[in-house]
Amino acid sequence: MAVHNRKRLGDLLIEANVLEPEQLEDALKNKSYEEKLGDYLISRELITEQQLIEVLEFQLGIPHVNLNQYSIDPELIQLVPKELAKRANLMPIRRDRNKLLVAMADPMDYFAIEELRMATGCQIETSIAAKDDVYRTITKFYDLQESMDEALDDLMPTELEDENQITDEDSPIVRLVNQIIANAVAQRASDIHFDPGETELKVRYRIDGVLRDERSLPKNMQNIITARIKIMGDLNITESRVPQDGRIQSVINFKPIDIRLSTLPTIYGEKIVMRVLDLSSTLSNLEVLGFSAENLKKFQTMLKKPNGIVLVTGPTGSGKSSTLYAALNHLNDESINIITVEDPVEYQLSGINQIQVREEVGLSFATGLRSILRQDPDVIMIGEIRDMETAEIAIRSSLTGHLVLSTLHTNSAAESISRLTDMGVEPFLLSPSLVGVIAQRLVRRICRDCGTLTTPTEYETQIFTDYGLDVTEVMRGAGCPSCNHTGYRGRLAIHEVLVVSEKIRKQILLENSSMNIREVAREQGDHTLLEDGLAKVVAGLTTIEEVLRVATSE
Repeated sequence: MAVHNRKRLGDLLIEANVLEPEQLEDALKNKSYEEKLGDYLISRELITEQQLIEVLEFQLGIPHVNLNQYSIDPELIQLVPKELAKRANLMPIRRDRNKLLVAMADPMDYFAIEELRMATGCQIETSIAAKDDVYRTITKFYDLQESMDEALDDLMPTELEDENQITDEDSPIVRLVNQIIANAVAQRASDIHFDPGETELKVRYRIDGVLRDERSLPKNMQNIITARIKIMGDLNITESRVPQDGRIQSVINFKPIDIRLSTLPTIYGEKIVMRVLDLSSTLSNLEVLGFSAENLKKFQTMLKKPNGIVLVTGPTGSGKSSTLYAALNHLNDESINIITVEDPVEYQLSGINQIQVREEVGLSFATGLRSILRQDPDVIMIGEIRDMETAEIAIRSSLTGHLVLSTLHTNSAAESISRLTDMGVEPFLLSPSLVGVIAQRLVRRICRDCGTLTTPTEYETQIFTDYGLDVTEVMRGAGCPSCNHTGYRGRLAIHEVLVVSEKIRKQILLENSSMNIREVAREQGDHTLLEDGLAKVVAGLTTIEEVLRVATSE
């Protein structure tokens, strides 16, 4: 099976009724010369990676493999050059005398197969695996393992204080830390955790909101890895008794990456968490944030107001900052002056004046906000309303001709109003200033490659019925290499958009409870988080389990 009949991929996809001839013609015309046809079609969502795998599997008889099920022999890593494995996106998985079985993202890359045959002297048998699956395995066995082995060989007990080990870019420890970060970025991790234990240092990634173990490192590497990360974040490496915060800016795989760094002393050493911010995907349009058509229209109407305060609420990690940055990007125009005060400044936006809160020198949200008002702003963004002083200045600013955007930590849109009055904001100030409140949560998106239609369970049917929905089929992810067998890949937001109408203004003035405000919002047609989530379940974007995980019924 070393050489297959040289059929063209486009013809195979048309034969399998996965692609129309017109789509193939357009793709061949528009893709760049270097870009592979399969990659182009997947990136334009004309086909899924799973469809591509199935076509190659059935049409050419190339077996499909799951690399997680293979224990890779280290000798194979020595046999196949790393440069070739990375360039051709292939992974050797088994050798039987003179036959070498490799997993490839593109098993029709005959030039790579021939090059591999000449490099190894083996007869090549191909199998197909998901592109991300191959990439993860190459990174794990070629880069991370190689860096770790070198670091262990190089790490002598007497050399722990050797400064070159943590500053020299070519040292094994520096390369190991860089590989751990690069691997996290490749897997779309939002956070990297270094958890010290009694006998090991555990590395964990948070992917699509869920933490999972990535690998364990020997305990004797803990101090030097901690020191290296502190050097990167410009922290004090001699201080391990108090928490520290820092920032790392880097470019990984040609993408600018910003990392927020936090250390915390524990009984087994310092725990480190790195929040990974992908700067290449910061300036999102409002249209790609997951708003329903109705909610998007409401939000855009709020942003057109010349003055007033718009709040985005939700717990930590619910995407509030992304929504605010998208709103600023939507408003950003040379004709208006936009100033922000943030802690920390997560993303740097061109054309917008951003202030970093520095409590140690007296620059708080409140003092920064007072100074902003003397800078002739049109739009003000406050990272978070934390206290009465900031809330009052923000609301007075919105009453004097400024559009103010901010965040608040509450569970629902209606509760934000109660929170502000609990802080001490007078209802007669809050009522005329508040334009609208958006509550949001992030749910995992069903993997496009393995999503399949199934019959809803009795419990799901009951929930749909309670909300007046007649649903006979729901989408679920079966689990595949593309989504690391979770059934989910990526996240999207669900929203509750509360438009402050005259009726709601009266409720605020009367100091009515959030329950009363919610009832009025229902009467005017606003949907709860749960209702918006169920609409996205019906659309096949997520599952009821995900929606119920973040949004409870009111």
